[in-house]
Amino acid sequence: MSSPSPSDGPTPPTGRKLARFSKRGKLKNGTFILPGTGERVRRQITLRNPANFEAPRRQNSNDSLGGALRRTYSQAGTFRTALDGTKALAKEFWQYAQTPTAKGILKCSLAYLLGSMGTFLPPIANFLGAQDGKHMVATITVYFHPSRSAGSMVEAAMLGIAAFCYAVFISVSSMATSALFETQMDLIQLGHAIVLIVFCGGGLGFIGWFKQKYNSPLVGVACSLASLAIITVLTKENAVVAGVFSDDKIVQVMKMVLIGITATTFVSLLFWPISARAELRENMIKTTDSFGDMLTMITGAFLSGSEMELRAPAFTTASNRYKSVFTQLAKNLKEAKLEHYVLGTEKQYRLEKKVVNCMQKLAQSIGGLRSAATTQFTLLKENTGGGSTPINRLNQFQTEYTPGRSQRDRFAVLTAIEEASEEGSGAEEPTRRPTLQRFDTEDTITSPRSWTLPTAKTSGEIFSRFIMHLGPSMKSLAYTLSEILSELPFGPGPHYSIAINEHFATSLRDALSLYHIARSEALKELYRSKELHKSRSESLEADFEEVAASCGHFSFSLYDFGTEMQTFLASLEELKAHSEIHKRRSWNWLLFWKRWTKKQPVITDPEAEPLLSNSQSATVKDIPTIASDRRASKHWDVGIQERRITEGVYRRILHGLRILERDDVRFALKVGTGAALYALFAYIPATRPFYQHWRGEWGLLSYMLVCSMTIGASNTTGWSRFIGTFLGAIIAIFTWSICQGNPIALAFCGWLVSLPCFYIILAKGNGPFGRFIMLTYNLSCLYAYSISIKEVDDDDDEGGATPYIFEIAIHRVAAVLAGCIWGLIITRVIFPISARRKFEDGLSLLWLRMGLIWKRDPLSTLLEGESKDSYMNLTEELALQKYVLQLNSLRTAAASEFELRGPFPSRQYGVIMESTSRMLEAFHAMNVVMQKNMNANEGETMLLRYTADERAQLCLRISHLFQVLASSLRLEYPLTHGLPSTANARDRLLARIFKYRKDVLGEDSDQEDSSAAKDEDYELLYAYILVTGQLAEEIKKVEKEVDELFGVMDEEMLKLQ
Repeated sequence: MSSPSPSDGPTPPTGRKLARFSKRGKLKNGTFILPGTGERVRRQITLRNPANFEAPRRQNSNDSLGGALRRTYSQAGTFRTALDGTKALAKEFWQYAQTPTAKGILKCSLAYLLGSMGTFLPPIANFLGAQDGKHMVATITVYFHPSRSAGSMVEAAMLGIAAFCYAVFISVSSMATSALFETQMDLIQLGHAIVLIVFCGGGLGFIGWFKQKYNSPLVGVACSLASLAIITVLTKENAVVAGVFSDDKIVQVMKMVLIGITATTFVSLLFWPISARAELRENMIKTTDSFGDMLTMITGAFLSGSEMELRAPAFTTASNRYKSVFTQLAKNLKEAKLEHYVLGTEKQYRLEKKVVNCMQKLAQSIGGLRSAATTQFTLLKENTGGGSTPINRLNQFQTEYTPGRSQRDRFAVLTAIEEASEEGSGAEEPTRRPTLQRFDTEDTITSPRSWTLPTAKTSGEIFSRFIMHLGPSMKSLAYTLSEILSELPFGPGPHYSIAINEHFATSLRDALSLYHIARSEALKELYRSKELHKSRSESLEADFEEVAASCGHFSFSLYDFGTEMQTFLASLEELKAHSEIHKRRSWNWLLFWKRWTKKQPVITDPEAEPLLSNSQSATVKDIPTIASDRRASKHWDVGIQERRITEGVYRRILHGLRILERDDVRFALKVGTGAALYALFAYIPATRPFYQHWRGEWGLLSYMLVCSMTIGASNTTGWSRFIGTFLGAIIAIFTWSICQGNPIALAFCGWLVSLPCFYIILAKGNGPFGRFIMLTYNLSCLYAYSISIKEVDDDDDEGGATPYIFEIAIHRVAAVLAGCIWGLIITRVIFPISARRKFEDGLSLLWLRMGLIWKRDPLSTLLEGESKDSYMNLTEELALQKYVLQLNSLRTAAASEFELRGPFPSRQYGVIMESTSRMLEAFHAMNVVMQKNMNANEGETMLLRYTADERAQLCLRISHLFQVLASSLRLEYPLTHGLPSTANARDRLLARIFKYRKDVLGEDSDQEDSSAAKDEDYELLYAYILVTGQLAEEIKKVEKEVDELFGVMDEEMLKLQ
């Protein structure tokens, strides 16, 4: 192709990059499978997508001139400038209005407008009765907003009805108890005491426990609704206080709940309805696209030997997109489950769940590939010292290569690091389709033994030699996988039909077969080039073996990704067959009594199992409790003492009281105690008028909303609650002042006020803050309208027919402030739980558990007679990952706690948590490899026995470091200098593996012992070596942060007192 003329403009940056790549050389042509047809094709391909390169958009001179003329013209008149700005702003607003977020905000505001009709529209207001509180309909539309999928609306309706039923139970029980003691025993004070302790304290305490137990936004909203109904009946209404039975308020609350939920459901299903099933399939499409992007970028980075590709903005963007989309899969699957159950397609849900589980495994394999590539970059830096690169070494190979060979053979050993365009010429346009050539099967694999290549003498040359041999096959497999992922799993909406080409399964099987053969040949040639007969130092042998482990592990991980893709395709085929054949609907989930009598099957899904066994459940669920298990008072020495009957009784009492040491039980007791003490003022005759005048019920509701498990979370919620209430009161005063009680104007202004509030809830993700603003606005503005039309009898203290809006707002703000302060006091005084202390205890115990897990020596469990579960089963792994999420939430809450010793070091602990998460990912990588090799074969057993002592020493060293870090964090003491390092133990293990190859294979490896370990038998040790390297690197990072947190040890710390 001829070079561009000057008139064509400068060459685009993308073209320049591709041209530069091709000049350095290219990988030899590899055989790859076209997944759409199953054809074997041999040509040059590239994993780079030109769209990934960040390049400035080209501008021609005409565009620049036009922009200058427009600027000059616009400066001539301000009217033209204002008009252009208005048009641009209107265009941007219209584009934003088409987004799902904007549509959700509009849906929520429409639902709120319908909910406010319960106050402004006379027929609905009359239907709700003569009692006040009709603004609760609008409040329900705020809490259960319609900007959610149909499945989520089903869940919201179920939770709302369940909350109402619970509130009815508590209310009826309270009135019955009070009426019983008043009419039958004439002991109303005793009845009030029982109501306060049992129903107010116990009922609200159970709500607090339930809210923390499930920790879901919808559950929290339902708990708030139940608290509002219970508090209104128990403290505001006179029925319980007077000892009479009245169902007026209960019936009104039932009507308001039904109207509010109906309004939100109507808007959700009528205006821009959202299907969780469609969202699930759309996110599956985005996830597979992200898998393809990540796979090609990581493989390309590994082949190039440059970490810059993984640090490029394109990779960062793809990684962030992958994380944001993948995290939505679990949420979409949960909501789609409810839709499937309602529609009678529960079998389809189970198949979709199976597909999602396959995608989760693919995501874990992507993480393993990235980890292996990162390890390669680290080793390159260590071995090259930042100077020579594999590219230079490959160029050296070119000069040392034996001349006289054909052009095609010469290109086989050119720079394997760089890739050319798909046509093999960097000057050609990437959009031009190449001419495909059918490939003769006799030329599928060129034997490396036929090449006369110089012996690799350094670890960097080992890298380059590996990429030269296996690079084309790796690139071909990655290309086939990415092409399949780009078309899976569903077609375009709205139908999202399953799109599976009939050739995908066979194409993938053939591609994996080709790759498996090429990988075996490449690994054999790699070790032939290492000159095993020469004696070297232990460190140099360790470097060689570590490089080989990195190369081998990446190749194994890529192959494992392909095998997981086969499972993924099989699951999609099963889902497609079910969708096409089975049209019958069933609602077997309604037959709950059959599940009671049916024999429980063996649980194979780790997500369906309990988090841990009974002996381990508290370890993950309640870390501080386990931390205190070390106290002698919590354990009973069963021996001679148990012979006595009295001591046996004491032991049972001790075990019974241990439930009070659980944090969730303590939190429930704390919430219930504070609620009963606050509600006490409503039952004392001398203080009840004061309680009613200052609207104490809203203070008690604020207390329930503010109380959180930790002090930091309570501080955050209390501040948001107060600021939101203050803003809502100001908006209510202003709105009432300009509307002067006109219902149409109030309804329209309320709709306008709801727009920014729902923007805060939906777009900004700050639900409590936006809800508090709307709740206060409803309590002030809508309540003022109710008393202005004389619907409320006891409203003389706030103006009656001419409401004092300022006084109404002041009462609400004062009540909320009192409730917030009371919540903060209770949180700090009764069973205080510090998020900082809880986080440090939890993290230290997590490290101890990780140290104990690694002390088991994972690979020793694969030997004959040992169970694989003695290392770490999937249930334990999921438990640890979930607990990391809990620790991150504690770290966020701890940032809001104030202590005299200074603010919480959130940045340092953030780095520590990132390293801890990466260590758990390394644990998972080891676990995945072990799960695929349940029983070690003869070669693996020989390797494991040969390296048993070195692995034991390395595991003990890692476990010891975990224990030292945990002790330092738990005691808040600095680390001692000269901590043991894992480097020497790891080098001895690597040298031992090198010695095994040297002793077993000998100087010439052409005649190999059939009982010796094969190349694929090294997969376990390769993974083990890389995992230990990652653990050592992350432990060093944690040591650095701990040193920064606690400083160095001085004489003051060591003073004996």
